[in-house]
Amino acid sequence: MAIVGEEYCAAEERVLTVRKTSHFSPGDGFAAYDHRTGRLAFRADTYGRGHGGGAASSGELALLGPSGEALVTVRRRRPSLRHRWEGFLGARADGQKPLFSARRSSILGGAAAGAVVELLTPIPSSSSAAELRVDGSFPRRCCRVVAAKADSGREAVVAEIRRKVDEGARVVMGRDVFVLRVSAGFDAAFAMAIVLVLDQIAGDVADGGDGGDDTNSIGIW
Repeated sequence: MAIVGEEYCAAEERVLTVRKTSHFSPGDGFAAYDHRTGRLAFRADTYGRGHGGGAASSGELALLGPSGEALVTVRRRRPSLRHRWEGFLGARADGQKPLFSARRSSILGGAAAGAVVELLTPIPSSSSAAELRVDGSFPRRCCRVVAAKADSGREAVVAEIRRKVDEGARVVMGRDVFVLRVSAGFDAAFAMAIVLVLDQIAGDVADGGDGGDDTNSIGIW
């Protein structure tokens, strides 16, 4: 399922180690590394708090490739009672139509409110996955992206987020470092875009307050 590009759809499962960064302010930005090669695969930077330049304008979040090329630009749509976000292919230009729209599914509630994502630009291969949802808790770094295949009616896990485990020390690392598993054939760049949207909509729950049995539910049509 290519959404951002065919080059991000690997023939085998792709495992990324994702780290939240604080280049601009605490909690802003991500860096994702390929588990097999150890190389930087994606990074995301926020330019919304007095930091200009780069691929994104004020108030936007840019998903970049390893060379700094803009893959997806995410921005909050205002005014919005449900924290609606829009994603644009590449570096957003004036008048450009969004690739997808994301919003919190309920006006009330925080991390447990869930979200809905809609593809707004026709994707030739989207018929193979008419619906996606995120089951589990993103703040706890324990959730999965499930796609319902229109041709068979079956569901398949296309991406999964889990806490990172230090195998040597046999300890679970903090929530600032986690693992994103992307199934074979699914767009890894779009999977990272979903991560950015979940982080912006749900927000991080402060240490010691995971918010109970919070669940994010996302559907893409």
